[in-house]
Amino acid sequence: MDCLFCTIASGAAPAEVVHADAELVAFLDTRPVFKGHVLLVPRQHVVTLPDLPAPLRDGFLEVAQRLASAMVSGLGAQGSFVAMNNTVSQSVPHLHLHVVPRTKGDGLRGFFWPRTTYANEADRAAYGERIRSALG
Repeated sequence: MDCLFCTIASGAAPAEVVHADAELVAFLDTRPVFKGHVLLVPRQHVVTLPDLPAPLRDGFLEVAQRLASAMVSGLGAQGSFVAMNNTVSQSVPHLHLHVVPRTKGDGLRGFFWPRTTYANEADRAAYGERIRSALG
């Protein structure tokens, strides 16, 4: 497979998965804006939002809503930033929705997305567990 997100969705590439069902997978971004930054992708290879098949739309939005809530209940964020690019600035050509935990004064301004890292795999896994727990 040439698509990184397809390999993650199939389980062939490692990722800290926080949600998985028959149609969608959500996992921690390896270069998060803030710790807990999640990417939601359809398992089916879809490049942009206009390409998303109608039967996947409601489920995609429902999981996005749950992830946005998990940023607050699971990570203690005050809210979230939810965004997606279509073609331009799309680092992986597979539809992905960013769900980023936010707090007032966190330094995120406009569309400049500074990136951070996890201290180690245990730190990353702990954030994943907190989000999975909040999702129920």
